[in-house]
Amino acid sequence: MPTNPAHKNWLSHAASVWWTGALLSLGVGLALYLVTALSIEHDAHQRFQNQARNAQYAIAARVRAYTDVLRSAASFFQATERVDRASFHRYVNGLHLPQEFATIDNINFAQYVTDGQRDHFERAVRASARAGDGYPAFAIDPPARRADYAIITLIEPVDQFGEKLGADIAARPAVAHALALSRDTGAPATSGQLIAVPGQPGRAKLAMRMPVYRQDMALDSVSHRRAAYLGSVGIGFSVRRLVQAALDEIGGHDLHLALYDDGALDEPRPRGVPDTLLFASPAGGAGGAAARDSFTTTLAVECGGRLWQAQFSAPKAAWHSRVDRYLPWIALDMGSLVTLLLYLLFHTLATSRRRAVRMAKGMTRELRDSQASLQRSHHQLRRLAAHADRIKEQERKRIAREIHDDLGQNLLVLRIEADLLAARTRQRHPRLHARARTTLGQIDRTICSVRHIINDLRPAVLDLGLCAAVEWQIEQFRQHAGLACELAVENDITVDDLCATAFFRVLQESLSNVLQHAHASAVRVTLRQRDGMLTMTISDNGVGIAPGVRNKPGSFGLVGIEERIGLLGGHCTISGGPLQGTTVTVSVPVAGPADAPAPQSGGSEHLPHEKSAGSLTNINRETIPLENNLPF
Repeated sequence: MPTNPAHKNWLSHAASVWWTGALLSLGVGLALYLVTALSIEHDAHQRFQNQARNAQYAIAARVRAYTDVLRSAASFFQATERVDRASFHRYVNGLHLPQEFATIDNINFAQYVTDGQRDHFERAVRASARAGDGYPAFAIDPPARRADYAIITLIEPVDQFGEKLGADIAARPAVAHALALSRDTGAPATSGQLIAVPGQPGRAKLAMRMPVYRQDMALDSVSHRRAAYLGSVGIGFSVRRLVQAALDEIGGHDLHLALYDDGALDEPRPRGVPDTLLFASPAGGAGGAAARDSFTTTLAVECGGRLWQAQFSAPKAAWHSRVDRYLPWIALDMGSLVTLLLYLLFHTLATSRRRAVRMAKGMTRELRDSQASLQRSHHQLRRLAAHADRIKEQERKRIAREIHDDLGQNLLVLRIEADLLAARTRQRHPRLHARARTTLGQIDRTICSVRHIINDLRPAVLDLGLCAAVEWQIEQFRQHAGLACELAVENDITVDDLCATAFFRVLQESLSNVLQHAHASAVRVTLRQRDGMLTMTISDNGVGIAPGVRNKPGSFGLVGIEERIGLLGGHCTISGGPLQGTTVTVSVPVAGPADAPAPQSGGSEHLPHEKSAGSLTNINRETIPLENNLPF
């Protein structure tokens, strides 16, 4: 069976739509998967960082507590002139080390002795020894002679650390350097070197010391502190137990910690010298995880003037909840599904929009064709209206001239005959004379009516120009309406008959509207020709034009004004509001620029000729040029 091409194309289009939607939804789903996974990874890393900081704070807090113990011990030695073994024992027992400071193994005092004082010092220590105090026989270790010594003379608990009695801790150069730095600064110090415990591998200790000075001696300079220096009080503590207690306090069982001594704070570390490992968590668990599967961070801790670097690490899986494992997949599924649905909805809307656009384009083409046809019809109507208006004016002019030439001549002859009859019967036939006078009056009234008809059809004054016609119309309006009417007109306004007739009709319609609707007391008319434009403005002080009046059904006066001016290529504006009067402004382009004002005698400038109500020329039947000398 042959395949329908249209059906085949439809299937091909539908397949492309589904493939596009599937790929787009899969791409959005994968993007959401990555974003969700990265967000979960970031949150887990933040939790790891917070846990590591908590461990850092816990270790630093214990170091500060040890420093406070040292300060307390130093204050004890400075407050008493002579501290013997019994008083030192009571002091240390009062600290309750096993309960309050479980990681501190011992507290000791190392007296500073010069080589010249050594012999006397040894005799004095042996003489002060008492039986039963638990201290072994005193002997300086190592016995070799040096310039000065830092010899441990008191230590608690003595039953565990009595073998340290007499040890010269200054024999080790690093310890001697730390003691000298502590003596000169008055700050606690540590050498950073671990102290091995015989028989306890992996349980090395670390010592921290505080200088002790003589009472009532100045300590405001290095030389004064050296002169007042008695020795140092120190503590030994287990780094492993300190770190483990800090981790147990914060619940950091998932953290792997490697603690390194990075050297003194105020001394640059020589290159190539490795950091001293102070503590490391067991190698299993977190420590054995691969670097890409673990979080790592390094934080600093200060201890006795030295900088410790705490390197924390933990497996990433330990910081993920069960929901975190499935959340990226959920985001992938939901993102793909929602994207596919939105794509189908968008595709449906886009298809509908394309159909609507095609329909709209078709309707637009039809509308444009209709609009073009309407514009052609409108143009033809305007041409027809203009032609009708010209025909009407020509017909008015022809009728007015026919009345003037035919009926006017007959009425003139009839009046002459009636006047002769009245003159001849004045003496002899009084009754016939009265009838002749009555007939003569009737003929005069008829002549007046004919004159008004001719003026209504087309005033002959238009033949004298636009200015004369405007002046005559204003005078007629003043006499008929009894309103103050002011005219401001420039001289030498010359336009063709069509333009003059249009402006005259606009003036007639505007004055008629003022008389019928404005309730005004004054009217001002301005006529000027400038820059190739002839402009006339009619304004009144009446009640103004209300909104919607221009579009009132059956009202064609203002519409007629706009249409008449539009036929000449000009424009008309009608402005005003309630109680603000109305202003009608019409402008029409005319051929040739306006004449420049001519200078007057005496050098004064020529001003626009303005005629007020009292200076207007009275235009009557004697001033109108009529053919055959008719009286109208």
